Amino acid sequence: MKKTFFFLLLVLGITPLFSQLNNEIANGLKQALTIGAEKGSAALSQTDGFFKNAAIKILLPPEAKKIESTLRSIGMNKQVDDAILSINRAAEDACKTAAPIFVSAIKEMTVTDAVNILKGADTAATSYLKRTTSGPLTSSFKPIIESSLQKTDATKHWNTLVTTYNKFSIRKLNPSLSDYVTQKALDGIYTQIASEEKNIRQNPAARATDLLKKVFGKN
Repeated sequence: MKKTFFFLLLVLGITPLFSQLNNEIANGLKQALTIGAEKGSAALSQTDGFFKNAAIKILLPPEAKKIESTLRSIGMNKQVDDAILSINRAAEDACKTAAPIFVSAIKEMTVTDAVNILKGADTAATSYLKRTTSGPLTSSFKPIIESSLQKTDATKHWNTLVTTYNKFSIRKLNPSLSDYVTQKALDGIYTQIASEEKNIRQNPAARATDLLKKVFGKN
């Protein structure tokens, strides 16, 4: 009877500690992802955030490679370059509105998710975020991309390329530019957030708050 009593006391004493620890882990990961999302979105929304970043620069769609090579061969290098630049400008413009969407999704992360993520790979939190938000983010992001493509003249440049190419080709091409740029823009953001997450996990100097130092210092 005494053993049972002391065991209950032990469990009652330890459970709040585990609960507190797990809450700290969850809050720490949410904070890390929020910082990563905000920094990543801010970096990519700057001029040349995409265009001069070799890892995520958006090129013409794979199915449009034939368009590019054909038009360059007839002296339309500037038109092709303008199209590529405007596509990247559209992605940079759209990223200005990305952070709040990510932050809203981050708030939905559960304590159990957080504990498992902390034990995972260096980009486990980003992978979780990509898995749980890519659908809703695509739906939310696509109208922004479409508007940005219009604003940066990407649609006009793209239509010029396709129309010119189709004059010379029997096989007509017109891949969906907005679908392609939306996906590439999201890929770029996830890549940037993963880099920020990895930095926080591996570099103590990147842990800018006491909570991050406490949670990731224990990991």
